[in-house]
Amino acid sequence: MAEVLFSFRKLKVYQEAKSYTLASYALIKNFPPDERFAMTQQIRRAASSIPFNIAEGSGRYSTKEQLHFVGIAFGSLNETLSQFDLAHDLCYITDEEWEEIGLRYKRVAYMLSCMRRSLLARENATQPS
Repeated sequence: MAEVLFSFRKLKVYQEAKSYTLASYALIKNFPPDERFAMTQQIRRAASSIPFNIAEGSGRYSTKEQLHFVGIAFGSLNETLSQFDLAHDLCYITDEEWEEIGLRYKRVAYMLSCMRRSLLARENATQPS
């Protein structure tokens, strides 16, 4: 029974999103203390929302609902990149850290795009002609 209940954990996109979230948490540890309740909290919420929404969407029965949660995950991913862009401009993260989080972003974005395409193909296949 647990195999079925936790099947989202086997998804490569979930695993990569979780890795991105952990990397995000590690990056914000070095932000200035005055950002503790501002940008860092916002990054935490957005970053953790990515794997959370992948997991939630995978538990939905309709393709339309699954697509909805993939869209939310993608929006949260983009939000974190925007926040890291600002953090880089403010010199909270180095050029190397910015490049590394950018590469991680691209991997998750690519996987979410593939997941979205697959779900759209499934939805279109079930539509009456």
